[in-house]
Amino acid sequence: MPLVLITGCSSGIGRALADAYKNAGYEVWATARKTADVAQLKADGFVAVQLDVNDSLDVDRLSKRIKQHGQGLDVLINNAGYGAMGPVLDGGVEALQLQFETNVFSIVGMTQSLLEPLRSNRGLVVNIGSVSGVLVTPFAGAYCASKAAVNALSEAMRMELAPLGVRVMEVQPGAIDTHFAKNASACAEVLIAEDSPWWPMREGIRARATASQDNPTPVEALAQVVFKASRKPRPPALLRYGNGSRALPLLAALMPRWLLQNILMKRFGLNPPRGFS
Repeated sequence: MPLVLITGCSSGIGRALADAYKNAGYEVWATARKTADVAQLKADGFVAVQLDVNDSLDVDRLSKRIKQHGQGLDVLINNAGYGAMGPVLDGGVEALQLQFETNVFSIVGMTQSLLEPLRSNRGLVVNIGSVSGVLVTPFAGAYCASKAAVNALSEAMRMELAPLGVRVMEVQPGAIDTHFAKNASACAEVLIAEDSPWWPMREGIRARATASQDNPTPVEALAQVVFKASRKPRPPALLRYGNGSRALPLLAALMPRWLLQNILMKRFGLNPPRGFS
């Protein structure tokens, strides 16, 4: 029975992926950070593991369990992540560090820790990125930067792991129907403050936090596309799926930057002072 390990399975993309692989006959090791979510995953028939991807001790314990299991690892899906919303300078260095720890550093930590069982099965690493790493928007700078880093790391890892027999596929979803917008909105509300110079533009911050839920694609559909792609003898290097996943990168590639930025600034309530260029 092939084995897949998926991080961030409490809900959304991670849970949908866990269901897709389980229904296809995989042994699914599904991780979550909260005890209640782990209990639910266990009740639903997964090998449920409590894991904070930012905790090196948790990662080491999981790696040892996988190695002791003795079946290697066929697929590692680095899905755990969240979206920090708000002006870059309001969040500052601390918010940026937290965003990168979860969305970027954990990918390196998890893959490094599980490289041996991946090599033994000529496995596949799937990194969940985002089109936000290609088309950067205001009030999501930390999140966009983290997903741009996922793209760069995935490219490097793909080349570096190929001689070791391990493949790498990056997934860049568009708008997907998950709890992402709800969680992003909660993060934004914590950050929005009356003493911020962006306080008058707070509705634009809120609009960006919920933008991912503009005509979203069902999360189950994304999970099936990722599963089928991962089963191919040669999985694609980059997989884009979901509303906006192809159109937005195309806009970023073809539209003059000044025009695209003017459109985005207007969309999210950022109006430069008169005479500013």
